[in-house]
Amino acid sequence: MFSFFKSKPPTAEPATTAAPAAPPEPAPPPEPAPPLEPAPPPPAESRPGWAQRLKQGLAKTRDRLGGQLAGLFGVGRKIDAELFEELETILITADVGVDATQTLLDSLQKKVRRDNLTEASDLQAALKQALVDLLTPLQAPLDVTPHKPFILMLAGVNGAGKTTTIGKLAKLYQSQGLSVLLAAGDPFRAAAREQLQVWGERNNVTVVSQEKGDSAAVIFDAIQAARARHIDVVLADTAGRLPTQLHLMEEIRKVKRVIEKAIPGAPHEVLLVLDANTGQNAVTQVKAFDDALGVTGLALTKLDGTAKGGAIAAIAQARPIPVRYIGVGETVDDLRPFDAREFVEAIFLFRTARA
Repeated sequence: MFSFFKSKPPTAEPATTAAPAAPPEPAPPPEPAPPLEPAPPPPAESRPGWAQRLKQGLAKTRDRLGGQLAGLFGVGRKIDAELFEELETILITADVGVDATQTLLDSLQKKVRRDNLTEASDLQAALKQALVDLLTPLQAPLDVTPHKPFILMLAGVNGAGKTTTIGKLAKLYQSQGLSVLLAAGDPFRAAAREQLQVWGERNNVTVVSQEKGDSAAVIFDAIQAARARHIDVVLADTAGRLPTQLHLMEEIRKVKRVIEKAIPGAPHEVLLVLDANTGQNAVTQVKAFDDALGVTGLALTKLDGTAKGGAIAAIAQARPIPVRYIGVGETVDDLRPFDAREFVEAIFLFRTARA
């Protein structure tokens, strides 16, 4: 925030003639704005519940996918080949992906034949359940208590939201009574290091960093500090890189090898942070980082800013790695564990009873 300085209040002048006033000193330059950090949540009494925030966060995806489906499954329409063609187009344009779309259509066609369905409206619940079935294998909450310290290594491309996700995760684990240490392992982006430092200072979380240096060395030092201080969770940031930058992908492999040497069996979680705005490109990122690092979990961020939330289905079909967390806002408690049925309910305009 910029700092503003108040001028001193005027003092009473003596009756004698005053000397010519000295020219005013130039105002000091404004202080630079501190790096952004996850916004604090509003007061509890004004804060909607998670289900409502999830629905609000997925509004753009719901408008694109749920709105079109509601029209497709209108009362009086019959099930025919044209309906399935329209449904295919809707799913693909919502970034569900070709393979996942075909899986969903096959499931619906089997149900139509098995149950002798004729009305389009009968497919509403069937489609929702097919999507829940596709996404449920991704629903696997992360347990960070089996190891102490639990080493969580974050990876992803630049701009995916790794640093902000670290801040939110740290707050989440603190709320669970766990101690946290942050490793600022992105030596190429000063803003990322400064952002973690500011967040750490304001929330009493230790941040291990270096002005310049090797990412692997920073994270190694952080692990040693965590062991000495009996810290529960280490969140290790890494430099963002594109999957096509082969030399940088090799560097992040080195980081993982160093962590393994520091603590055999670590990192205990390799969390890939994905920007939901990338749509189908997220599938490419998952494949590339998984092949390089053996990704064990995903965090899908910025769902509130995109209509491409359907890409999670494409990920489920192509590389069903657990989605540990989804993010639908800027505040620290807008990152939550993924629940398949909650997610599907939030992107559809119609509702069905739980199975």
